[in-house]
Amino acid sequence: VLQSSNSLKASYEDWLLTYGLSVSPFHLRWQTALFNRQFYNWGRWKPKFLYLWFSVGMVFGIVAMFGSVILLGKTLLQTLTQMLTEAPKAQNDRMLQVVVSVPSSGLCLRTVRMICLCTLVFLPCFVLLSCPHQQVPGVNLPISQLTYFFSAILISGVIHEVGHGVAAIREQVRFNGFGIFIFIVYPGAFVDLFTTHLQLISPVQQLRIFCAGVWHNFVLGLASFMLLFLLPAILFPFYYTGVGALVTEVAEDSPANGPRGLFVGDLVTNLQDCPVYNVEDWNSCLGDIAEKSQVGYCVSAATLQQLSFPARVYRRLDGTVECCSNNSLTDICFSYSNKLDSHLYACLPARKVIETSKVCRTNMDCHKDLVPSFCVTPSLENQTRLIRVKHPPHIDMLYVGHPMHLQYTVSLSSFVPRQNFLSIDLPVVIETFCKYLISLSGALAVINAVPCFALDGQWILNSFLEATLSSLIVEKQNRELVGFLILLAGSALLAANVALGLWMVTAR
Repeated sequence: VLQSSNSLKASYEDWLLTYGLSVSPFHLRWQTALFNRQFYNWGRWKPKFLYLWFSVGMVFGIVAMFGSVILLGKTLLQTLTQMLTEAPKAQNDRMLQVVVSVPSSGLCLRTVRMICLCTLVFLPCFVLLSCPHQQVPGVNLPISQLTYFFSAILISGVIHEVGHGVAAIREQVRFNGFGIFIFIVYPGAFVDLFTTHLQLISPVQQLRIFCAGVWHNFVLGLASFMLLFLLPAILFPFYYTGVGALVTEVAEDSPANGPRGLFVGDLVTNLQDCPVYNVEDWNSCLGDIAEKSQVGYCVSAATLQQLSFPARVYRRLDGTVECCSNNSLTDICFSYSNKLDSHLYACLPARKVIETSKVCRTNMDCHKDLVPSFCVTPSLENQTRLIRVKHPPHIDMLYVGHPMHLQYTVSLSSFVPRQNFLSIDLPVVIETFCKYLISLSGALAVINAVPCFALDGQWILNSFLEATLSSLIVEKQNRELVGFLILLAGSALLAANVALGLWMVTAR
C-alpha cells in the first residue's frame, strides 16, 4: 500500500511538473514557456523606440518612488488629523484609502538562479486611489461588481509583469517563462528571469527593468482614463447623452421600488428644482439636497385651508414635529409661518401640495403672485428629505427618506440608446470596468513604487543608489546600509498607513 501511495504521489508530481502547475495551501500557480516567443518578439520590436519607452518609464519610476513617499506621508497626516478631530467627512478628501484584502504586485527573489517578478499576495491590505461618490473599489464593494474587481486585478498584474518581461529582454536578460497564479481568491501574474544576467547588467539597465512594471500600470490607468473620457464620443452613433440619467437597475429593497417609483428604462430629468443631465448631476443634486435644509412649496392660503384637517401635534425624539397622526401613506406634516405665528403646522396630502406648486425657501418666494400664499415645508425627521423625482412621461416620484439611500439603491447611466435593441448596460459595463482599471492599476503604480521591502520600490531604490552614490560612497556595504535604512523607513510608513487605515475602516 505504501509503495502504491508513493507511486501515485510521484505520478501526480510528474503530471503537475509536465503542465507547469504548482499547488500548495491557498496557492495555485501555473507557469509556461508558451509565450516566450511572443515576449521575445515584443522585446526585439523597434529597439530604439523600446529604449526610449523604458527610459521614460525609468524616469517615471524614480519620480514615482519619491512621489509615493510624499503621498503616503500626506495621507498619514490626514488620517492622524481625522482621528484627532473625529471629522468623518475628511475621509472623502483623502487621496489614498485602505481597502481590505487587496493584493499588490511587485518583485520577489525566487532562487539564486532566477528572479520572480510576481504579484505579492502576502500583504493583508492594500491602498487604493479613492474616487468619491463612485462605486469603484473601496470599502463598500458591491458583490455584483466582484467580476470587475478581480478582472481588473488580473489585467493590471499581467500588464505589470509584461512590462518587466519585455524590458528584461530589451536589456538582454534571459526570459524563462510567464505564469499566472491564484492566492486564496486573488489572481496574479509573474515572469521568471535569469538572475545571473540581471546582476551583470548596469544599474541603469536594471532600473529600466524594475521601473517597467509601475510604468506600464500608469500607462494602463491613463489609457483607461482616456477611454472613459472619450466614451461619449466613441458611443455617439449608438447612444446620446446630456438628456438625463437613465435608470438601469432598482434594488428590490430600494425605497424607489414600487408602482409609483422608478423602473428600468426611466429617464430622470430633475430632482426637486435641480436639473439632471447625467449621472454626475444626479449624485451632485442628491449631495446638495442632503447637505441643505428641506425646501418648501408655495401653497395658497385658500388651498391650505381646504386641504388641511385638524390633527394632534406632537414632538418626535429628535425634536422635530409631527402633526399627521392617522398613519397615512399619502399625508405629510408641513410647517409654515404667517405674520402672527411662526410655528404653524398642517397635515396635507403630499402629492396634491407638491405637484402644482413651485419650490421656495421663505414666504417671500411665494409673494410674486397676487394670491396670498405660504411657503410650507415638510416637517420630517433629521436627515430625512422629501424629494420630487421627475421622470417624464411618468408621474413624479415622491421619495421620503435619506438621499444617500436613493443614491445607493438606484443604478443609472448617462447613455441613452438611440435604438430599442441596443443594450442599456453596455456603456455602464465599459464605464465601471474603466474605473476599476484606473483605480487598481493606478494603485499598483503608486504602491509598488514605495521604497519598501519586497515591493518594486526596493529594487528601484537599490539600483538608483548604485547608479548615483557609487562615486560618493565607495564601499558597497555602506551603500547597502543607506538603502536598508531608507527601506526600513518606507516600510514603516506604508505599514502605518495600512494599520491606521484599517483602524479607520473597522472603527468607523
